[in-house]
Amino acid sequence: METAGYGLIETMRVREGRIPFLERHLARLERSLRALGLPRPARDVAALVTPFSGTGNAVLRVEVCDGRATVTVRELPALDAPAVITAAEPHRPYPNKTTERDCFVDAAEEAEIAEADDALLLTPEGWVAEGTVWNVFWWDGDRLHTPAEDVGILPGIGRARVLELAGTVEQGRYPRQAIEGKRLFSTNAVRGVVPIGSLDGVRVPADARTAELARRFWPEA
Repeated sequence: METAGYGLIETMRVREGRIPFLERHLARLERSLRALGLPRPARDVAALVTPFSGTGNAVLRVEVCDGRATVTVRELPALDAPAVITAAEPHRPYPNKTTERDCFVDAAEEAEIAEADDALLLTPEGWVAEGTVWNVFWWDGDRLHTPAEDVGILPGIGRARVLELAGTVEQGRYPRQAIEGKRLFSTNAVRGVVPIGSLDGVRVPADARTAELARRFWPEA
């Protein structure tokens, strides 16, 4: 494959002066570099981001491209329960967190036009996939569900953390109607666990179990 200009992204949370999931980010980056045959950065990524860990609360975006690693810093996004739409833009397989994110960019633009906060993507076959920057979970009775990795979703670090905390989670291929009226939440390594406020204009009920996962999400120092 042509690799010039094609890179990988890791988006890390700085929380209370720490990068809670740094080792997981570094391990995923290494796996993706190896899987895609991309050149490793000349600069050590851990050494690159560590000076930013004392910034309190922030977001670090690390991009590795053509053997170079760069880091940018931005403020923490809003953590309010978002209003989400189902995007018309189809999801494309995204097993590695690369800079090729056209379907997510287009879905986010759909949400903006619809005056929503974010968008959930479906595969071309109609399976629930993931949000623009997050994985999705939902409660159905006493069971927690999420799309399986073989749908083509990113194996998110936040997703892995929820799987650890929740224990038994049903993973599979689910049509859009499977999440109708369910108690949905999003997760990633920046925001943690965030309830979804509404889906396609329909309010999503709150769930105390989601709040408990959110409370336990961040590992202790």
